[in-house]
Amino acid sequence: MIRKVLAILLTALPLWGAAVARAEPVAVATDARLVGDDQRTRLVVDLSASAPIKAFTLADPYRVIIDLPDVAFKLPEKAGRTGRGLISAYRYGVLAPGRSRIVVDVKRPVAIDKAFVLDPVEGQPARLVLDLTPSDRKTFLQSSSVAEKAPASDVTSAISAPEEARPLVVIDPGHGGVDPGASGPEGASEKDIVLAFAKSLKAKIEASGRRAVLTRDDDTFVSLPARVKAARDADAALMISIHADTLHDADAVRGATVYTLSDKASDRRAEKLAEKENRSDMIAGLDLSDEPEEVAGILFDLTMRETKSFTSQFARGLVRELKGAAQMNKNPLRSAGFRVLKAPDVPSVLLELGYLSSKEDARLMMSDAWREKATGAVAQAIDRYFETRIAQGTLGRVN
Repeated sequence: MIRKVLAILLTALPLWGAAVARAEPVAVATDARLVGDDQRTRLVVDLSASAPIKAFTLADPYRVIIDLPDVAFKLPEKAGRTGRGLISAYRYGVLAPGRSRIVVDVKRPVAIDKAFVLDPVEGQPARLVLDLTPSDRKTFLQSSSVAEKAPASDVTSAISAPEEARPLVVIDPGHGGVDPGASGPEGASEKDIVLAFAKSLKAKIEASGRRAVLTRDDDTFVSLPARVKAARDADAALMISIHADTLHDADAVRGATVYTLSDKASDRRAEKLAEKENRSDMIAGLDLSDEPEEVAGILFDLTMRETKSFTSQFARGLVRELKGAAQMNKNPLRSAGFRVLKAPDVPSVLLELGYLSSKEDARLMMSDAWREKATGAVAQAIDRYFETRIAQGTLGRVN
């Protein structure tokens, strides 16, 4: 009953991205380079075939967005990490099924002087060309446009299933596609590590006879609102968002941490992490300034209280189980305002597996043996949580 009333009270969040299989790419990006200076800067990307593009700007921070059809990016490992001229950096990846995106960070307001694709000729590859020139903030804001919203994707239908008595666990591997997340030594990538962990955890949950689904099962971008909406629409009983952070100023810090939602962060590090994770949609070049606010009310507040209680119950159990299987942070249970945990009726935690800025943590997180042991501990925590809820007779309430 609570869910039905909340469905009326809460404004649906926009749905972006999907966790579906990719078709063959339209083209392959094989190389990229920057040329020019602070008066004119050019980005050139070599493509195996011509492809249509759409270029536009977004402000605060200043970015230039290039949308393409499905492109496989096989660029050099360090492509986009350093800038030149007006460009400070750029990143790239899958945005949604059939859509890819290049996000170009610029140092100041710019104008898009040219944006086009040259057809391949005489053995030379097709080339995407973006020319930028200096501008001013007023002109930049006037010319900025919001990207067309992706058509409603089937991320929700992909994880929605006929309602069963068995509770459903939604596993949310963070980042993906155009939003790679953190990186570490020897090619360690957050989006790959958390996806591998999520798939292993899903297999263990299903082996125990329970139900589990992923918000993404490949290298695809899924927005934060879509992750939350997917869990709610699937009538999830529990949501676990998986991440792996990096700290540039504290490489000695290591270990797993479990985060819950709180308006007031438990400490400055938790606050900074939440701020960084909450920028994921901005990193992908999405403008969420028009995202609808959730409608509050008495029933909403009561539901949130129950959800918070069940979340805390699971988080404490998860820390207990992980202590026997993985290195834990000195302060393993923290809280902050993570957007991905804001489903009002789905108990949700964010599990940081460790820190990619720590060589020891990075090595472990890329290890099959560590992953096997750690996912086993998480699966055990899930089992004990549901067993307790069933014994309490509370599993039907707010899930």
